[in-house]
Amino acid sequence: MAEHKISTKLLRHRLNRGLRFLFIALTIAFILVPILLLFKISVSAPQDILTQHPPFLIKNFTWNHWKKVFAAGHIWVPLWKSTVVATFVAVLGVLIAAPAAYVISRLPRNIKYGVLLAIFSTRMFPEVGIALPISVTFVRWGLVDTNLGLVLAHLIKVLPLMAWIMTGTFDSIPKDLEQAALVDGCDKGQALLKVVLPLSMAGMAAGSILCWLESWNEFTYAVYLCLAESTLPIKTYYYVRRGNWFESAAYAVFLTIPVMIVTFVLQNYLKSDYLSGALKY
Repeated sequence: MAEHKISTKLLRHRLNRGLRFLFIALTIAFILVPILLLFKISVSAPQDILTQHPPFLIKNFTWNHWKKVFAAGHIWVPLWKSTVVATFVAVLGVLIAAPAAYVISRLPRNIKYGVLLAIFSTRMFPEVGIALPISVTFVRWGLVDTNLGLVLAHLIKVLPLMAWIMTGTFDSIPKDLEQAALVDGCDKGQALLKVVLPLSMAGMAAGSILCWLESWNEFTYAVYLCLAESTLPIKTYYYVRRGNWFESAAYAVFLTIPVMIVTFVLQNYLKSDYLSGALKY
């Protein structure tokens, strides 16, 4: 009887382990297969892709599609614009959301939840419905086709996310540490700078990375606000609309390279430990 229970438990353990492995494998495949297919198209000869039965592996490797994208010179201005806008959005998102999140985290619990719900409910509105009136307003202000206008539009999108993350980060910092700093002779500002700020750096880094990625991949606001100088997602759409699959694939793969680099370099800040405070909500 005891041996039967042990074997049943062992079988259940192996089954659960196998199911977890299968789920992880399917998730990885779901993420990587589209990127690998894009890369395959971008480095394959047209006759290998435009056929009824394309080969599974790359048959005739070529960099011609990439060379055409770089030779056209249309990639550098969108690359610079996307990088500048995403960087400013990440920095300003931290500078604006962090003080607000600290105040929210110190509110009474019932009021805090209501404020967070009100802030995060702005993400429920469709972006198209928000982008149109924003573009009309920015035309009057002279902010269309400017980096400043695009940064302000992206901040509308990322600030609720940043405030949510930072509120959870400040909630995870014990208030007793601030009180101890005040007892030791620090004023409120010194307690924030010497105690709260260093402990919240990981959460700020995680939030800024997510803001950067959100701005880098943003499409809707860029459609309305970018006329002469577009961002990389808009330029990718331009190639897709022209029907050039191979240059579109090269452009799309190039678009994902900075995202993978940033995520790989700063992946430690995206671990659950740094975002665990935000998950309380």
